[in-house]
Amino acid sequence: MPPAPAVPTATYRLQLQPDFPFSAATTAVPHLAALNISHLHLSPVLEAVPGSRHGYDVVDPTRVREELGGEEGLRELSRTARDHGLGLILDIVPNHMAMSPRHNPALWEVLRDGPSSPRARWFDIDWEAQGGQVLLPVLGGPLGEEADRLKVDGDVLRYHDHAFPLREGTAGLPLPRLLDAQWYRPVWWRLARTELNYRRFFSISELIGVRVEDPEVFAATHAKILELLHEGVVDGLRVDHPDGLADPGGYLRRLHEATGGRWTVVEKILADGEGLPASWPVAGTTGYDALRHVDGLFMDPAGFGELLDRYRAFAAPQTDRGGDWDATVRRAAYKVLTHELAAESDRLTRVAARLCATSPETALRDRAPWALRTALTELLVRLEVYRPYSPEDAATVVTEEAAAEARRAFAVPEEAGAVDVVRDLLLGRYGDGPAQAEFRTRFAQTASALRAKSVEDTAFYRYVPLLSATEVGGEPGDPAVGPDRFHAYCARVQRDWPATGTVLSTHDAKRSADVRAALHVLTECPGRWADVLAEASRGVEPVPDGQLAWAAWQTVFGLGPAGDERAREERVREALLKHVREAGLFTSWTEQEPPYEEAVARFVAAGPCGVPGRKVAELREALEPHIRANVLGAALVHLTMPGVPDLYQGTEREHRALVDPDNRTPPRFGENGDGGDGGGGRSEKEAVTRAALALRARRPEVFGTSASYEPLAAVGPAADHCLAFARSGEVVTAVTRLSLRLAESGGWRDTRLPLPRGRWADVREPGREFEREVRAAELFAASPVVLLERLPE
Repeated sequence: MPPAPAVPTATYRLQLQPDFPFSAATTAVPHLAALNISHLHLSPVLEAVPGSRHGYDVVDPTRVREELGGEEGLRELSRTARDHGLGLILDIVPNHMAMSPRHNPALWEVLRDGPSSPRARWFDIDWEAQGGQVLLPVLGGPLGEEADRLKVDGDVLRYHDHAFPLREGTAGLPLPRLLDAQWYRPVWWRLARTELNYRRFFSISELIGVRVEDPEVFAATHAKILELLHEGVVDGLRVDHPDGLADPGGYLRRLHEATGGRWTVVEKILADGEGLPASWPVAGTTGYDALRHVDGLFMDPAGFGELLDRYRAFAAPQTDRGGDWDATVRRAAYKVLTHELAAESDRLTRVAARLCATSPETALRDRAPWALRTALTELLVRLEVYRPYSPEDAATVVTEEAAAEARRAFAVPEEAGAVDVVRDLLLGRYGDGPAQAEFRTRFAQTASALRAKSVEDTAFYRYVPLLSATEVGGEPGDPAVGPDRFHAYCARVQRDWPATGTVLSTHDAKRSADVRAALHVLTECPGRWADVLAEASRGVEPVPDGQLAWAAWQTVFGLGPAGDERAREERVREALLKHVREAGLFTSWTEQEPPYEEAVARFVAAGPCGVPGRKVAELREALEPHIRANVLGAALVHLTMPGVPDLYQGTEREHRALVDPDNRTPPRFGENGDGGDGGGGRSEKEAVTRAALALRARRPEVFGTSASYEPLAAVGPAADHCLAFARSGEVVTAVTRLSLRLAESGGWRDTRLPLPRGRWADVREPGREFEREVRAAELFAASPVVLLERLPE
């Protein structure tokens, strides 16, 4: 077999876990190779917390995870993959490790020996706070209630299944003195919100930030990954959450040099209109920006506006102040900064106050910590991107308009000067020393965590007129994307980042692409949806709140028929319990309200998953042809647009999954890795997927980094319902968009699609050929999507 290409033609993501280890992936290789992908894309493979279903909680970056089969299992998978012409892409986690001392040898050493430990530089700990002790939020209650459960066992302190190292010579001390003598302090888990003195991954206290910006830390934590790369076991990398790093650009330059320039993509969430920093030596992003643009093609902008009005009428006044996206995000950001990220906000304020108090610049002196905190809060909640990367970048991120709004938060105008101090520090107007660099770094890291928590993990669950718009990287306030805007996006990608990743479904997606494809149709029939919902809701009691009810009905519509009714109800119930806890309006992960959550479960059983839910099921069945058009259209566009498409496990077929852990269920391959459908049949979506991937594999020059992208414009009364483009003058993709509106307006009628010069063959239907200008009704006679290849002259 020839070696895998340096730049993938297509990748396939496998979510490894103890129930799906390297051996299971090895068995599936023949099936996956037959799809004509070029690389397997593996979730993190380094040693993680035992039982982890995702692998992002790494405990030892120097070893391949034993639960998955260890290093030999990974090498065997690599050998089998190469025998079938496939390479491997690895997901790596540079930003954090698991805060699990008994499993994490480096952390164990640091907690035992303190800041003098050689590995103390690994972790982002503020040793000047909390009396020089690392707070460990592990106790189930205040220390006074839990002290009897803390036991000394030799040189180890145990608490339930937790274990911590004891500082040398302290094992015989009475408990209060013993705790005071350690380099750490076990505390009530609730103190993590406000008192924590190590950087976390977002607000997850079980994950501790790693100082990978330190060259020695980089070398120690990347040695195994680099060894696997240089020995040819793996071929490329996906970098998880670079925005959490102190210096993402510096890290990526070091990684690029260390890997020899291997294909690398970064999980960077780009806001609408934001570009990936041009200085980053990467192939591009993991593809959430592509997801947003593909999804938007299948949403009707006018219909979304009506759907929003219907939502407000149905859910108000119980929505988050009536359903305004920007206001929802702003309120969520205030809530996150003062609750989930209070400790991070405190640390950032301490850094700013210390810098101002010790600066030789008189303009920085006499700034009260409360004023700096207010200024920081007001600027942070107004950021519309994840973070700035440099003082120059900060000028476009922390704008003067945002500063002017922030000043108005101060009752005393003189105190509003704190806003200008903070902004000027971010813009580098007071020098570039270590203190200023630390402040800018902490601001950027806090901004990144805030954006993720306030938008993806809070606002997406509070603003729900259209659930399919609340996807990672999405713009729920303005989700629709017209053909011109899509074409402009693709042209930029082909010009600037032709080897970037593209995705439709991921392990982090709130809903799989096919669930979202069904929900998009609701923008084409908002009145019909509202009428069905009113009928289905009639007499269903109790309804916890209107916002939740609207989201619940959309959830069952999007999921559709899925296994037996009991399993389906459980999936919906668990997804909605996560929904209400993330929203944090009536219950939350840390302050759960059992009566409300029980009411949610009862409502799911009695309404969406009960007899009334049949009304919604009937609507979905009636709209099935249009759901099919969206499913197939999104799949074909994704597989033929610029970039490297990544298929999430199982999505070569119709794949309906809700938020994690539902979407991280181990893939089902048969004993021979054949897909495991039992009947040997293939879905229409799989046929489209296989055809597109086979064409990409056979004609890589048509889709690669030197390829071209040319929009094709249909003409006629239904032209806007056809999205078409050519790749390198050799392949044409044409799909139907907004097919329900198309049908209601009379169909294609005399709409035509002018094709580039030559004769064109339907890749999926041998014998069908076209040239010049083809009638849309003829082109789409058998399917709402068509893939054409130019015939030799």
